[in-house]
Order: sequence, then C-alpha cells, then structure tokens
Amino acid sequence: MRLSRSLTSVTVAVALVLSLPYEAMPHARVKGGKPPFPELFGAECRTAVSGSHVVAYCHNPYVDVDRVRLHIECARWWDLDTDGDPVDTGPAMTVRLAGRCWKEVGSVWISHQKVS
Repeated sequence: MRLSRSLTSVTVAVALVLSLPYEAMPHARVKGGKPPFPELFGAECRTAVSGSHVVAYCHNPYVDVDRVRLHIECARWWDLDTDGDPVDTGPAMTVRLAGRCWKEVGSVWISHQKVS
C-alpha cells in the first residue's frame, strides 16, 4: 500500500514538471549571437609611486597579446606629464614600466590595447 502512494506522488511530480511551459524550463540561451562568456583579456598591472618615481609591473595571464602603456600626470603645472612607450605583453609574460616627474606625481594609470 505504501508503494502505491509513493509511486503516485512521484508520477504526479513528473507530470507537473513535464507540463511546464517552454519558457519556464532551464536551458542555455544565447541572444544576439554573443558568446555566453565574456572574452578574457587584459594584463593585471600594479603600480607603485615612490617620491617622483613610478614603477608598474604588468602580467598577462591570457592568450591574446596586450599592449600596455604607462601614463603619468605630474602634480606641478610646470612639470611635464609623460606617456610611456607601448610594450607588448605576451601570454604568461610580465613587463616592467617605469617613469618619473621632476617633483610630485599627481596620478598614474595604465592603458591597454588588444594586438591583433
């Protein structure tokens, strides 16, 4: 008798799941032809400022080459801001970028460009 009750409840549960509308069923959906995961790109960069000197280390853990460039904005109006030379950072590669101001450093950032 217990077997028939448990079989009945399982049958009802399966029937309810099968009667769900198509939109309620879980399934993978890709809209607009975009890949389901974001494209992984970009070196991870860490910068350090010591007085008027700036050093940055950029490590690229991805397959695509990342062209990184160090930008330094100096705090004084008469001090020249600098944009370093672009450096190609290949897969599993770490590069060192360095620059300086005459006096204090105002801000530092790294730009990234994907190399085809």
